[in-house]
Amino acid sequence: MMADSSDQYESVLCVKSEVHVYRIPPRSSNRGYRAADWKLEEPAWSGRMKITAKGKIAFIKLEDRNTGELFAQAPVDQYPGIIVEAVTDSSRYFVIRIEDGNGRHAFIGLGFADRGDSFDFNVALQDHFKWVKQESELARQEASQVSVPKLDLGFKEGQTIKINIGNMKKKEPSGAAAKSRPMGSLLPPPPGVKSAALVPPPAAQQSTPAAPPSAGTLLDFGDSAPVAAPPSQDLWGDFTAAGSGSAQDSRTGWVQF
Repeated sequence: MMADSSDQYESVLCVKSEVHVYRIPPRSSNRGYRAADWKLEEPAWSGRMKITAKGKIAFIKLEDRNTGELFAQAPVDQYPGIIVEAVTDSSRYFVIRIEDGNGRHAFIGLGFADRGDSFDFNVALQDHFKWVKQESELARQEASQVSVPKLDLGFKEGQTIKINIGNMKKKEPSGAAAKSRPMGSLLPPPPGVKSAALVPPPAAQQSTPAAPPSAGTLLDFGDSAPVAAPPSQDLWGDFTAAGSGSAQDSRTGWVQF
């Protein structure tokens, strides 16, 4: 909630160094004011304009640009509204209602030499009253929250509650749970199937190939014990003498065909 206006500080919203004030004729129709009906080349007063804000109210102050003496001011309680009204034929001119503080008021024309100044004048008033609207919404929400009774969820004096924990399972420690769980490798095999874990492994196969039979065994049919030839003797030397006499043939044990 906003404090009383006497306790609030006054902030400056906008300052323009050159504005012009015009005497305006009475409104001729309900369509609005026209700046073309004023004597724009003969302003009634020229000086500085300042927009200030105090609480929810904005003040348009017309001051002497050298001394700062107040010429007139227009308190604005809402915008747009009847306090500040744009003309129908230009964006640089407005009609404002000034007050003297004694209940008397008058309507005057306010003009800006530059369009940018008139744009800033318009935006400053719009931003202020947008803020006023937001503050009013927040105050309304706070008031509605205060009016709603709060739920009392606390325990009254002597009030107790009962919790049934009889059906809760006792949590086993991780070590005991691991011991009670059977290992997968100790499960019995299905009926009729031998477990691979219980079959003894076959004898290790010799990785070295069997030694080939000696040349003496292939050549000697009479003696069961193989006789190894001397390293220097050529085992196939007898074949070179296949065409020799029968005595040599009978010595080698071969039959000539």
